[in-house]
Amino acid sequence: MTFVRQNVGKRGEEAASSCLEKAGYRIIEKNYRCVFGEIDIVAEDGDCIVFVEVKSRRSSSYGPPQLAVDYKKQRKISMVALHYIDEKNMRGRNARFDVVAVQFHGPETSMELIRNAFDLAF
Repeated sequence: MTFVRQNVGKRGEEAASSCLEKAGYRIIEKNYRCVFGEIDIVAEDGDCIVFVEVKSRRSSSYGPPQLAVDYKKQRKISMVALHYIDEKNMRGRNARFDVVAVQFHGPETSMELIRNAFDLAF
């Protein structure tokens, strides 16, 4: 991954964290990693644990950022989420998957929070 792509991703995650906090989420963890992969943000929204995937783009050449969260990506996120729930002894908690789509337009940034973006994928 190039430095430019890493920078876009990092800026996107920072913007998404702010967006989530303004929406009332409580950030628990960022960039949780395990043997199955990574989840960008783990948060709480009321009594629900939320696994958040952040997708950022500098242009719309490849379509909206949220389209990058395809079935393969959903499966990977699902496996990481199940591992997280087991590791943190959170079985029985309500959980969901959200996506934050971040689009950078020069100095402007637009974001879309997609709650309950997908179901657990196997």
